[in-house]
Amino acid sequence: MAMTDRSRTALLDYRLRLTLRKMTVAKDKDFLEYLVKSMVDNPDKVKVDRKVDEMGVLITLKVDPEDMGKIIGRMGNTAKAIRTLLRVVGLKNNARVNLKIEEPEGGARSPVSGTKSVDEAMEDFKI
Repeated sequence: MAMTDRSRTALLDYRLRLTLRKMTVAKDKDFLEYLVKSMVDNPDKVKVDRKVDEMGVLITLKVDPEDMGKIIGRMGNTAKAIRTLLRVVGLKNNARVNLKIEEPEGGARSPVSGTKSVDEAMEDFKI
């Protein structure tokens, strides 16, 4: 079966997009690694993994449990900023980049200080 000009163009376009995504490996992964290592106390425990699929690029970040607070930041603002910067790097390279920050094993989110259970809150309403 002979290839038409349209199918040939579509194949070249597909190959070009795959090549561009592969080229961004060094850029987005290295950028995140540099950024995070400069923020944490244990840069040797920073691990960055990158996967590409039809939805775009997924970068997974693992850090030492002691450094998790520095990466997340207050109210998650640092993590939001890192995600925004990664999306900009991705846009410059025609790729959709998402960041997943893995919670360390055994890591439990600390309760917000000053919070009460429902029963404790109801006790406040009793007169």
